[in-house]
Amino acid sequence: MKTSMHSDADCVNTMSTVRARAKKKPAAVELPGDQPLRSSGRQAKRKATETEEEEDISEKKYRKCEKAGCTATYPVCFASASERCAKNGYTSRWYHLSCGEHFCNECFDHYYRSHKDGYEKYASWKRIWTGNGKSEPSLKAFMADQQLPYWVQCTKSDCGKWRQLTKEIQITSTLATTYRCGMKLNNVKSEGPDQCCQPEDMRVAEVIDSWWHSMLILPPLLKDSPADPFLAAYYPDCVGMSPSGSPCSHSIHNMKAEHCKTFQPQIAGLSPYFQPFYQPNECGKALCVRPDVMELDELYEFPEYSRDPTMYLALRNLILASWHRDCKEVLTPQKCAPHIIVRGLVRVRCVQEMERVLYFMTRKGLVNTGILNVQQPLLPKEYHNKSVIVIGAGPSGLAAARQLQNFGIQVIVLEARDRIGGRVWDDTSLGVTVGRGAQIVNGCINNPIGLMCEQLGIKMHKLGERCDLIQEGGRVTDPTIDKRMDFHFNAILDVVAEWRKVKTQHQDVPLGEKIQEIYKDFIHESGIQFSDLEEKVLQFHLSNLEYACGSNLKQVSARSWDHNEFFAQFTGDHTLFNAGYSSVINKLGDGLDICLKTPIQSIDYSGDEIKVATSNGSQWTAQKVLVTVPLALLQKNVIQFNPPLPERKLKAIHSLGPGIIEKIALQFPYRFWDGKIQGADFFGHIPPSSDKRGLFGVFYDMDPQGKQSVLMSVITGDAVSFIRDLEDKQVVDMCMNVLRELFKEQEVPELIKYFVTRWSKDTWSQMAYSFVKTGGSGEAYDIIAEEVQGKVFFAGEATNRHFPQTVTGAYLSGIREASKIAAL
Repeated sequence: MKTSMHSDADCVNTMSTVRARAKKKPAAVELPGDQPLRSSGRQAKRKATETEEEEDISEKKYRKCEKAGCTATYPVCFASASERCAKNGYTSRWYHLSCGEHFCNECFDHYYRSHKDGYEKYASWKRIWTGNGKSEPSLKAFMADQQLPYWVQCTKSDCGKWRQLTKEIQITSTLATTYRCGMKLNNVKSEGPDQCCQPEDMRVAEVIDSWWHSMLILPPLLKDSPADPFLAAYYPDCVGMSPSGSPCSHSIHNMKAEHCKTFQPQIAGLSPYFQPFYQPNECGKALCVRPDVMELDELYEFPEYSRDPTMYLALRNLILASWHRDCKEVLTPQKCAPHIIVRGLVRVRCVQEMERVLYFMTRKGLVNTGILNVQQPLLPKEYHNKSVIVIGAGPSGLAAARQLQNFGIQVIVLEARDRIGGRVWDDTSLGVTVGRGAQIVNGCINNPIGLMCEQLGIKMHKLGERCDLIQEGGRVTDPTIDKRMDFHFNAILDVVAEWRKVKTQHQDVPLGEKIQEIYKDFIHESGIQFSDLEEKVLQFHLSNLEYACGSNLKQVSARSWDHNEFFAQFTGDHTLFNAGYSSVINKLGDGLDICLKTPIQSIDYSGDEIKVATSNGSQWTAQKVLVTVPLALLQKNVIQFNPPLPERKLKAIHSLGPGIIEKIALQFPYRFWDGKIQGADFFGHIPPSSDKRGLFGVFYDMDPQGKQSVLMSVITGDAVSFIRDLEDKQVVDMCMNVLRELFKEQEVPELIKYFVTRWSKDTWSQMAYSFVKTGGSGEAYDIIAEEVQGKVFFAGEATNRHFPQTVTGAYLSGIREASKIAAL
């Protein structure tokens, strides 16, 4: 005989209050205009005694919950464990779990007293709880974790009512996904004509009220959460999960701290670059959250969880884990809700709150980001009442536009060029993809570029660490010399770091000047004399530093040259993006309303509507404008703002420098370098003198598979100015002369094709990436990123203090601004 999964408690709890109120003795009333009834003193005394006895009986039959503020005047015991269970009657004490969920003193004794039948069950649970968890294994925790009935929501679109299951039914994500009112075990047929017509338990309406959560005795701890495998190194109850419901062994808690520090869970099918949670004792990893602590922006958005964040952490961790398990599909409330496995009415509240948390995380770009096929807006209707113009179709502009459109916000992109991508521009003319702009991903763990590659099924090539330094003349430098000079070079930078600790912004000096000063002091004080080769190797490392800064060191701030290193950075593999950044940038642009060849002349934000005028005479209007043009164009006032931008912002714009590097790519008939380089991804060129520093310092093999014969090199520092007015052929001849010196023992074949970049002369960029000029500070990035009057917003790599100079930083700045615009 099949039993319904509904519990009779639905009806009992709905009707018990009504019946109890009917049994209450009505108050005595006096009839107006009538004389009081006369009776003898004895009769009056007898009646008074009878009244007191009836009140005593009433008091014994019912007892209120002693929890202040509890709305359950006549509680009902959900446990029914003891034969003497009070049910909906009298007990000497009611134990409160929530408004609507209580257990009687008789059922408490049934599990708590060692001579009672239920004690062993409680004791067994207690051993598991204390072995895995950190919180107190109280009997209330046992009841909440093991005895409360589950609640499940009808999945019919026209119903959605919550139903209480019988105690013996264990909810699963499959059941929660398929449940319909009246469903029986192993059968989807309904009881009667339409079980959805039955009224919903009145307690559900209370759960939805905001005050209900404050009356919850214990926070919900989820079982079988998708986050469980990610958080095996944590106490489950510290991250919102039940110590009794985790399939993982938490013996890791007893591991030594140094072992925990390197522990990373291995999850089948999960990209190794997806590490959304910090492990215990771990720090300094970008886009990573502590699973046991709320972030500041989370506390600001959800202040009600500041005292006890357990419910929020449980839901946030579940959502973040679910997203990283499947980032190719939109994560919806309907996908998350079935995985909220927790007993009691609190499951109703968790499902309701999960939707809020999911929308928040979506708006912040933590989930439902990248390249997704979005059919319905990701945010509710209240976010849709905006129109936005995005100026610039580079990584930041496209990221913001894509995100805003996915939110359901009207957006249009205006781009001055005849292509999208901005400073991302891939060239395939040499038989392999070569980025005229960026092509290397520095640190893949949690990098959104890695996320988009996962979404598109694109593979990147991990760059090896080996980099042979070759001298002109063809000799490969002894690695011990390179290591020794690398040590000295980093020691100099360490001294710079100590020096700046006590220096103000006004005491700043150029980085190149400070390095030279420290170097001379070291030589003078130590008496060490470096060989000519060692001096040249040091010049190679200085060239690499200029590559990183995008400028010669005479312009770079000694105090703030590496300002972003104070923040968590992307770690893990450095990779060559074989397919090129355009493979993801073009996908970001798919489906967006983009107007090419539309240079912007002015932005008038003096009125309620913002007016954007183009140089061809057309005009566009919107409620918000996002400016993503490169720093160099802002510095040259290519766009006129009315009213003018605040003085504070203009000062910040001019405190940064528009860094420039150039690239050269060469295609050969065969791979002449293979024998000498022996499979390395790149090799270094030691400059013959300091004035040649920056000319082709590193050569990259652009086809790690070894099928194509293409090398790419960079021009940095003062060398950029040196080649600025040379013809491409002249630059190529210089590079070929260098290669013939590096491979002097063999023939270097003639070129097939080549190209040389000219970012310094590019009308719509005039730069590569930003750096902090002498006297400036990293705070300038934040100031440039500030919106003006809630109308004009700014994005781009020069607005990202944490990750400047990178495509990743530009992309994330677009996500950041989309979130700000949506929230206003």
